[in-house]
Amino acid sequence: MSLSRLRTFVEVYRQRSISGAARALNLTQPAVSQHIAGLEVAVGRPLFERQPGGVIPTSAADELAADVGDKLDVAEAALSSARFRSVGVAGALQIIGHADFMAEVLTGELLPLIEDGIRVRMHTGDGPMITSMLLEGHCDLGISAHPVIDSRLQSETLLTCGVVAVASPSVVEALLASEDFNQAICHAPLLAYNLELSLIDKWLLKNNIKTEQIIPTVVSQDLRALRNLLIKGVGWSVMPEFLCREQIVKGELQEIPAPVGTYTMQYYLIWASSALRQARVAHAKEVLTQRLTTKFGP
Repeated sequence: MSLSRLRTFVEVYRQRSISGAARALNLTQPAVSQHIAGLEVAVGRPLFERQPGGVIPTSAADELAADVGDKLDVAEAALSSARFRSVGVAGALQIIGHADFMAEVLTGELLPLIEDGIRVRMHTGDGPMITSMLLEGHCDLGISAHPVIDSRLQSETLLTCGVVAVASPSVVEALLASEDFNQAICHAPLLAYNLELSLIDKWLLKNNIKTEQIIPTVVSQDLRALRNLLIKGVGWSVMPEFLCREQIVKGELQEIPAPVGTYTMQYYLIWASSALRQARVAHAKEVLTQRLTTKFGP
């Protein structure tokens, strides 16, 4: 079995589509079909059932994918990294992530890539935008707080961080001085990441604070904007510790004591399955994973 045929098989298996695999691999559809046909001869069993909307893997395909899928990704990433070290591949790396994470965390880890001759192009977006840009091939790597659910994408945990409720010292003092803390915090101006309150609701649930639907006073997907308002004494919010640790130390913000406790969240490095065949992308993934997991812990 040739490596190219196995890669084609894995891509068809993940995409459930001959045409989708052809686009991802930059091959023609007949070439992909020929690779699969040759592999079926070698295996001695059909691998896919052709359907009008794509292909359905057979039990033989499931077994083969379980045996080679992840191992092939690892092998190709290692080969790409080796090529990078031997020839010093330079060029542009397209990376997308949440704006506040990119500014506060990622920029501090880019120097080794820049020194290797890589030109970094940073883009910002929310979870769905990150997924879309990776799948459409517009970006090479993504960083997101949303776990990967699309089988065409791979991911690794970059870091785990605490999530805390914060406000200015004067707001915290007023909340703690109220006769009913739960009622006071539910009626205080709320600054949120989005209208679904994806960060807020987990903190409220963790601390057994029941409330009717809260309408945020301010919504921004860049939590640095909310942080600036908090420092000015506007309301309260919930955010990752890396965004407010320095401000807490300076006394500009204060953690709101949690009645029960806080929770943690993860950030993931994400890439399309075919992306690591590019030496530059494989090298960047290796560097960023090593630096961030060492610094913050997975």
